[in-house]
Amino acid sequence: MTDPLFAPVELTPPDIAPYRRGNTGIDHVTSLSATEPGPHLVLNALVHGNELCGAIALDALLRMGLRPTRGRLTFVFANTAAYATFDRQNPYASRYLDEDFNRLWSSEQLDGRRDSVELRRARVLRPVYESADLLLDLHSMTADTAPLTLCGQTTRGRDLALGLGYPAWVVADGGHAGGKRLIDYGSFAEPEGSRTAILVECGQHWRTETATVALESCLRLLLGLEMVEVPATGPRLRPRTDPQRVVEVTDAITASSERFRFTAPFLGMEVIGRAGTVIGWDDDRAIVTPHDDCVLIMPARRVKSGQTAVRLGRIVG
Repeated sequence: MTDPLFAPVELTPPDIAPYRRGNTGIDHVTSLSATEPGPHLVLNALVHGNELCGAIALDALLRMGLRPTRGRLTFVFANTAAYATFDRQNPYASRYLDEDFNRLWSSEQLDGRRDSVELRRARVLRPVYESADLLLDLHSMTADTAPLTLCGQTTRGRDLALGLGYPAWVVADGGHAGGKRLIDYGSFAEPEGSRTAILVECGQHWRTETATVALESCLRLLLGLEMVEVPATGPRLRPRTDPQRVVEVTDAITASSERFRFTAPFLGMEVIGRAGTVIGWDDDRAIVTPHDDCVLIMPARRVKSGQTAVRLGRIVG
């Protein structure tokens, strides 16, 4: 099996320079409105500069000349400064420049005095996200894990993910100890309300299939919201074969040392049958499964102290 830390880069990063000016006054943000009323959907890519699939999907949609038949459709290329440094010989280095863009989404961070490349960009994009009724955030993973949707902890997030019918895995979780994700920002994560955000992890960072999943996720959402016409997108969609399963996260394991290691090269979505099974060590502390039929979700391949090493969950549907 290919070591995911040294997996070949099969994808070609698209040239997003033509989208820099956009039409909103914010670099790399383009918004298209229909005459018929409808939701404001934001399709979001490049929260991490080395996750190419979202940029490829948005580039494809824009080159198709896709326009909404109702509502408003906004394309966002987020951490473009990090993306500009992408080097296929060192593809992990461009994940971010100063700090993780996807750990900044609280008022304390956004309204605070701290400064970084990612914080400046987040503050510029904040009004775009705050205007969204729906947000689809496109990501990819280090391990060659099956695609999955992170729907947060709201019922409406879960319903949106299940309404897509794709990917097959839907994970309901509460985020990271290290900071709030974009899908957890503000009213996206409030128990009541209508504004909804989901995050699709489309597959291993640089596999060709990962970009296909990203584009298909966008198209399925647009079709489900009746924001585009079927003939324009139908040929690009593949039959859905795998039933969806929902996993509720029961534990998020945050590494407390730099010596965290797993007992096996887990890829993610493995089901460990027996409670109490040792799956890793954090220095000299054993990490064990808290219940039977425990699902391992997105085990990190480069575990750092203070960051999420793995999430553990239970299949509920």
